[in-house]
Amino acid sequence: MANLRAIRTRIKSVENTRQITKSMKMVAAAKLRKTQAAFASLRSYADESRALLETVSAAPDAGGDNPYLQPHAELRKTCYVLVVGNRGLCGTYNQALLRFCEQRMREDGRESSVITCGRWGKDMIAAAGITVDRNYEISDAPTHEEALELTEELKRRYREGEADEIVFVYQHYRTVLSQVPDTVRLLPLERPEGKADENPVIFEPDRETVLDSLLDLYIGNTVHALLLEARTGEHSARMTAMTAAADNTEELIRELTLELNHARQAAITTEISEIAGGAEALRNNTAGG
Repeated sequence: MANLRAIRTRIKSVENTRQITKSMKMVAAAKLRKTQAAFASLRSYADESRALLETVSAAPDAGGDNPYLQPHAELRKTCYVLVVGNRGLCGTYNQALLRFCEQRMREDGRESSVITCGRWGKDMIAAAGITVDRNYEISDAPTHEEALELTEELKRRYREGEADEIVFVYQHYRTVLSQVPDTVRLLPLERPEGKADENPVIFEPDRETVLDSLLDLYIGNTVHALLLEARTGEHSARMTAMTAAADNTEELIRELTLELNHARQAAITTEISEIAGGAEALRNNTAGG
């Protein structure tokens, strides 16, 4: 009977775990749909702004004074923006990203600073030997305001020479089942290669002012898109992990139920044998009397 109670207790525990994993899967799926929609919308907007930027920069001397288009004389220090998740339970999403960042920093071999975006693993990041200058707590569905705050900090660091390049380290979203660590250099910007428009374009107040505004807009959109893409990958990884966990609990419950049935049958067989043995002994005693 003790064995039966232990199995029933374990089944109850696994059923509770199943409910938790299913709930987390549903939450992750809802967040995934939200970030996917925002990411797709922003990507279309970014493509249009990129095309407009190329048109405005068609002149050979366009953007000559813009600091974000000018590489520094010497590449000595890199600022890495490490976009981790807000929590765990998403498979190897965060650990793989951290290992990738460590490897990239070792390969570059330059002086570096690190900004993190996300609440996951502050202790683990520190244990990896990565010193974090600043952390930004980005929500599960990054907003334009959150992206703008980070963008202004990165632009300031580049303008004032605190970093010679700004590199994002994040999980590139391929599909719901596939995310891979990747890097994107934010600054300095690669100069857009525009083609002169056959129709004359009038700029108000002038081409350089319009180009500077477009560059600021483009940098902000790029940061926002990278944050959304990273969060989309995180929600996808968590949904996949929770799906696998829920499936595993289903399998474990089936195995435990089978074990419970076997144990119950064994207990019933034992009881029948004891009853039969007791009846036989009673008959023998009666016959002997």
